Amino acid sequence: MTKKDSANDEDEMVLFYAAMRDVAPLPASDKVTLSSSKIPPVPRKKNNQEQATTEDALSDHIAMEIEAGDEWSYLRPGMSRQTLRRLRRGYWGIQDNLDLHGFTRDEARQELSAFLDACVQEKYRCIRVIHGKGLSSKNREPVLKIRIGNWLMQRIDVLAFCQAKPEDGGGGAILILLKVGV
Repeated sequence: MTKKDSANDEDEMVLFYAAMRDVAPLPASDKVTLSSSKIPPVPRKKNNQEQATTEDALSDHIAMEIEAGDEWSYLRPGMSRQTLRRLRRGYWGIQDNLDLHGFTRDEARQELSAFLDACVQEKYRCIRVIHGKGLSSKNREPVLKIRIGNWLMQRIDVLAFCQAKPEDGGGGAILILLKVGV
């Protein structure tokens, strides 16, 4: 390195520091940052089964543990906890509703699947499903509540869900955040 190159480097550093003098760091965000040691994900083409999840693909054999009356929620792995907080607080307006009162388990699964498919097609972001509190069922327990949670967890287009606010149905309804553009 020559003296001239060294002087140019020093001049560039002085200019850089002068340009950066008033710069402030960005505030911490709720985004997940991948470490540089991980290989970035490679986009892959979605197969037909992933694009259109049918009611036959929704299983009753995935266990979601909740007690009757408990507030419950789900957040897809990799999503920010702030997303769930926003959903609970009503950040996104409810764009459509499905009322499953009086449906059998199999009818509810079919209706839910068709409803979710239609909402994804319409590019809805936040929807509500009313499953009821189970007050008129045997043992006065919600029959569909846990099953709906299990079915929703199996859908790739469901990012999060939580119990609705009291004015939106409380323990008898669920708010669902959908992935737009699936």
